[in-house]
Amino acid sequence: MSGRVLVTGASGFIARHVVAELRGAGYRVRGTARRDVDGVDELARADLGADAGWAEAVDGCDYVMHVASPFPVGVPSSEDELVRPAVDGTLRVLRAAKEAGVRRVVVTSSVAAIASGHRDTVVRTESDWSDLERSAAYAKSKTLAERAAWDFAQESGLELVVVNPGMVLGPLLSSGVSTSVDVVRRLLVREVPGSPKMGFPVVDVRDVAIGHRLAMESSIAAGQRYVLAGDFVWMREIAAVLAEAFGPRGYRVPTGVMPTWLLRIVSRFDPSVRQALDFVGRTEFVSADKARGELGWTMRPVRDTIVDTAERLIELGLAPNPSKKKVAV
Repeated sequence: MSGRVLVTGASGFIARHVVAELRGAGYRVRGTARRDVDGVDELARADLGADAGWAEAVDGCDYVMHVASPFPVGVPSSEDELVRPAVDGTLRVLRAAKEAGVRRVVVTSSVAAIASGHRDTVVRTESDWSDLERSAAYAKSKTLAERAAWDFAQESGLELVVVNPGMVLGPLLSSGVSTSVDVVRRLLVREVPGSPKMGFPVVDVRDVAIGHRLAMESSIAAGQRYVLAGDFVWMREIAAVLAEAFGPRGYRVPTGVMPTWLLRIVSRFDPSVRQALDFVGRTEFVSADKARGELGWTMRPVRDTIVDTAERLIELGLAPNPSKKKVAV
């Protein structure tokens, strides 16, 4: 394949893998970022919070992958801190893409735009939308940004595809730890005494990147959204995999369940834990059958994803092996 693809937020966890996947498939990649990024063929300076730079960023591009989106470390003081940048930033990218005449735009949404706010065990598909009345700020931002994208595409005639990944794990391509990967790091280095009663539909970042490319290339994908996620996995199951794989190497992974009352106490001092309270006791079941059937997309085993995530954290020095710590004499 050939052509030039713009990838927004090219320094992000998912975006770096999307860039690598596209370049491996023969595309030229232009990335937007606030700082220099390895791996892209060209770099464009454009910020989702401003109009400046987007016309130049999309100029000459055949496709656009809009991957960038704000993801909070903690609970925002106002929902608008997430919702407005997500919606406005998405529309900035889509307007620029339409004016430049790109062939297709692929937007990275989330299962948070499909399964959030529901209090049942129904398996959700691409025909479902999150219940905004009972969703946290992040889910609202992803849902409203995606709805705005579909509205714009319908009004303008822009060719749009949306992918909806689950909780994205997998090996980092830089030392910046994403919010989702930090869950694995915290368990691996025993920063938490146990696993909160929460879980997510997990997916490997490498498979997410492949899904982006397939959504861009497929002749039948225009106007469609695709769930990219596997089975629901409890955090205690992630901990069990880590304990089995890395316990023999000196890692004392906590495999017990962390009481919710203790999680609430910890959340007073840790903003990222405060955000996690929204997920306690909640299950989200989604189906990726559509992506498998229409795109030919597949997922590697979740255990491989968890182990590869941890191995990369260790390689980067982000999860030091306790058995190799130097002892002062």
